[in-house]
Amino acid sequence: MSAVQFSADGRLRHLITLEGVPRAELEALIETAAALRQTALRPVNKLPTLRGRTVVNLFFEPSTRTRTSFELAAVRLSADVINFDVGQSSTKKGETLIDTLRTLEAMRCDLFVVRHKENGTPALLAEHAQAGVAIVNGGDGNHAHPTQGLLDAFTIHRHKGDDFSRLSVAIVGDILHSRVARSDIHALKTLGVRDLRLAAPAQLLVPELRSVGQVFDNIDEAIEGADVVMMLRLQKERMDQALIASDAAYYAEWGLTPERLARARPDAIVMHPGPMNREVEIASEVADGPQSVILEQVGNGVAMRMAVMSRLLTA
Repeated sequence: MSAVQFSADGRLRHLITLEGVPRAELEALIETAAALRQTALRPVNKLPTLRGRTVVNLFFEPSTRTRTSFELAAVRLSADVINFDVGQSSTKKGETLIDTLRTLEAMRCDLFVVRHKENGTPALLAEHAQAGVAIVNGGDGNHAHPTQGLLDAFTIHRHKGDDFSRLSVAIVGDILHSRVARSDIHALKTLGVRDLRLAAPAQLLVPELRSVGQVFDNIDEAIEGADVVMMLRLQKERMDQALIASDAAYYAEWGLTPERLARARPDAIVMHPGPMNREVEIASEVADGPQSVILEQVGNGVAMRMAVMSRLLTA
């Protein structure tokens, strides 16, 4: 993947996955996002960075946060934005994704944000993209969601500082189907987190991830003394319903309640990539409580996606 993501001189050309992205690159993106976040606080919150450039949102799956966040990020960098309507496009007539890419490249589009249910689709488009055209993975299957991993790392950095090595981070829930979990793991390990805890029912855990952190079979042990508790959505659309007995049963064993959160450090932050299933993986009292940074994650996503797009198109 490094050969696809990086140019011959080592410059980040596409963002498909965080696996293999150097720590210096992640830290540079966090630093850039921190600076750009201040733009949102100004009366005029637009920059001329991408004036004259065109960003296309190619979303083949539903999205609220990611698509809107990328659109706002592009607009705040003064880019033109096209939200590709898959339902009305020639893909419905049999046009291949590569031909769709070629068609839009011919119209001088510069960056494509791609979300697709199939693993590897953004990487495929990156392999065929013309020189100077950037592809950003907006989430593919259960493979990767790199900008979510980056914004999560940025959010942790804002609350816990530069030294990730001293943090205990618990990732809890449907790890099997979560592209967010994979990207978060890559980012956090690269940034130096030593105490990374993965907690999920056995049927929702990925066996090969046992080598990247401690594995727990119950939430109470996983979040004991944690600095960060990152809850994951139960992705029913990607699973056999037989994997869980019921929402109520899952909540009883795995839901983050105020009582359970009390096991974490008093200053622990609670995260969730959204959308949330309230009273399934997280109690409303926790999601809306003082330790929750869930809405801040959404806002930080705009700044981080501004950082990624400016990095890809101006570096």
